[in-house]
Amino acid sequence: MSADLPVEEPARRVSPPAGGARETDAWDRGFRPWDLYFGVVWAVTLIFTIAAPNSAPVRATAFTLFLLLAPWYVWFGRAELMRGPDSRGALVYIYVAIGLFVPPAVLVGEMRSAAFALVPQCFMLLSMSRAMWAVGVLNAVPVIGWALWWRPDGEAIFFNALFAVVSLAFSAVLGSWIIRIIEQSAERAELIAELEASREEVSRLSAERGALAERERMSREIHDTLAQGFTSLLMLVQAVDSELERDLPGARRHLDLMADTARRNLAEARALVAGGAPADLNGNSLPDALRRLAARHGPGPAEVSVEVSVEVTGQARALAPALEVVALRTCQEALSNTARHAGAGARAAISLAYSDAALCVRIRDTGCGFDVSAPSGGYGLSGLRARAAEMGGSAEVRSAPGDGTLVAVRLPLPPPPSPSPTGSPA
Repeated sequence: MSADLPVEEPARRVSPPAGGARETDAWDRGFRPWDLYFGVVWAVTLIFTIAAPNSAPVRATAFTLFLLLAPWYVWFGRAELMRGPDSRGALVYIYVAIGLFVPPAVLVGEMRSAAFALVPQCFMLLSMSRAMWAVGVLNAVPVIGWALWWRPDGEAIFFNALFAVVSLAFSAVLGSWIIRIIEQSAERAELIAELEASREEVSRLSAERGALAERERMSREIHDTLAQGFTSLLMLVQAVDSELERDLPGARRHLDLMADTARRNLAEARALVAGGAPADLNGNSLPDALRRLAARHGPGPAEVSVEVSVEVTGQARALAPALEVVALRTCQEALSNTARHAGAGARAAISLAYSDAALCVRIRDTGCGFDVSAPSGGYGLSGLRARAAEMGGSAEVRSAPGDGTLVAVRLPLPPPPSPSPTGSPA
């Protein structure tokens, strides 16, 4: 045979990803039927050879040569079939198998039935062009050699040649189908590998996104609770330091406030760790929690003293805990900013409006105001807007230097349950 071979085409099978869930694909798991098919065709061909009308020496020669095909398949061919197409070993196996098949098929015509086992292997191991070349040899060469060796009559040559042409056409159709199946299987294996890689990437990104969201949530919680509490403690310490020598009763009063603030901070820290409701909402309604918050901002040192009023309109009712937490944190953040920046004598008003469609929270102060377009560099306003957005709501901050500040948050509420029709059956 010539050493000049067609240019190799890309392999049609892909190896499954190492370490993945699909280390053994359907091709490998379902290969035993091919072993059984080869064995059956090989055994039937030997039976045909024994029953052939040729002389005993011819049949013995063909029988002996054909016997070698089985160990060649078991020892070498099966491993190449498992490995995939167009390897150098695949070419060696097919060439040797053709060499073991053609001489017996020339000597005994019944041996040609072995082509039914070899033709599928050509398409499983070779590219389409090489497979068609090998199948042409398997179908044509035995008939040509048989005609030249035995010199049969024209009718026998015609029918054998016709059978070879039909067999070649059938082989081409079967082979193209086999190759399409193998290519489709390889494409699906690649898609599955890509899908699994995508799922792993999505899972990783989701975990990172979840961790980032949790860090942002904890940052807002700490800013709205512990950080504000520590800020109040620092202001109280400064007030006590200035009063120790000239106003001892005032210093003691502020020390009591420091102890109360520290206890509230401790309660908030425990609530954060346990994932429970804020301390102000624990066992209290939202209006009550806001009144307690307003009372804590009452008379005290100038740095933390703000007169706060609370007004509730609409039918107050229990809402989802997450909604009440957002409303409470909004008021905490707004009043904390008022206490730090509004100036002495500032007043603030909290308006809590319930309706069927939304909960509206407004906090207005009479302080010095600020430029809302200036970057703040903190968590306050950005955290306030983020909390409202998480609930599907909106937050608005209006302020100008010398004109006070208005913080307005609107949180949508689910529609109330419809009352059951009067007189409906139980």
